[in-house]
Amino acid sequence: MLPGSSTSLTALFHGCGSHLKLLECVVDGTGEVVLEVRRLQKTDMSSYQQKEQVHHSSAGGKSVSCCLRKADLPKKCCQTFKGRRTIRTQACCVPLTRQHRTARLQWCREHHNWTEQDWACVLFSDESRFSLSSDCRRQLIWRESGTAYRPENIQEKDRYPTCSIMVWAGIMINGRTRIHVVANGTMTGQRYIDEVLLPHVRLFRGAVGDKFFMDDNATCHRTLALQDCLDSEGIQRLVWPARSPDLNPIENVWDALGRQVSGRNYHPTNKNTLIRALTEEWDKLPQQLLDNGVQSMVRRVECCITLHGGHIPY
Repeated sequence: MLPGSSTSLTALFHGCGSHLKLLECVVDGTGEVVLEVRRLQKTDMSSYQQKEQVHHSSAGGKSVSCCLRKADLPKKCCQTFKGRRTIRTQACCVPLTRQHRTARLQWCREHHNWTEQDWACVLFSDESRFSLSSDCRRQLIWRESGTAYRPENIQEKDRYPTCSIMVWAGIMINGRTRIHVVANGTMTGQRYIDEVLLPHVRLFRGAVGDKFFMDDNATCHRTLALQDCLDSEGIQRLVWPARSPDLNPIENVWDALGRQVSGRNYHPTNKNTLIRALTEEWDKLPQQLLDNGVQSMVRRVECCITLHGGHIPY
């Protein structure tokens, strides 16, 4: 920002009950940041938006008024409000019951002595959905820095976007599988055998040790036919606690893959171009990124124990 300029940024965001909150951030020529928060009735929203326009102050400085998305809020404004509680994104995690937390805690205690070398022998796998439309679930709340994963600042919910495709892949130290597109329907137990286990997972059997294969507790992963296939192929599966995507390092890889696809010069416009983009960007992901995720398992387990089986910041 140029010295001596004055910029006003205004944003609407949901408050409690039947109100909307109006946040106005003004940065004057001295660098001071002033935030005003006041309530608006929902009925005032349309009339307020109609009055959005560019104003010019009498002092010659430029003032801009507009409705902002969460990502558009100035970083300086978010860090200086009252010096304490600031507008930050809310963590979105899957719901955890007391039984889930107990099971997660017990599992982490059982694997607390595992070293990075032990985790290096595990093939981490997962399915993920990618959509042509934005599926950002970030919400703004008032909270202090570093408190995103406190229970009061977490929103638990399950939601999947429409017009999406499902892909499967696996990662490990110094290796990865090819990305597989689950086309025409959902994943079933038999499809999981025919499209994932036999053509992909079986190739890694000789390169790793016992209990090397990790998948979650989805219904299609726990059929009797699938277990028989694992036994016949000599593939041992690592027991995994339910509702624990934050313990799986491939979730961070999915996030990185989505960012790479979103950052392409030409965005996908249909499912075919989306599949092509995912395949190309998957092959371009640096192996060090995958290795760092697997090596973080020691810290993930320790963090989960510290939080008594609760959500961890990964």
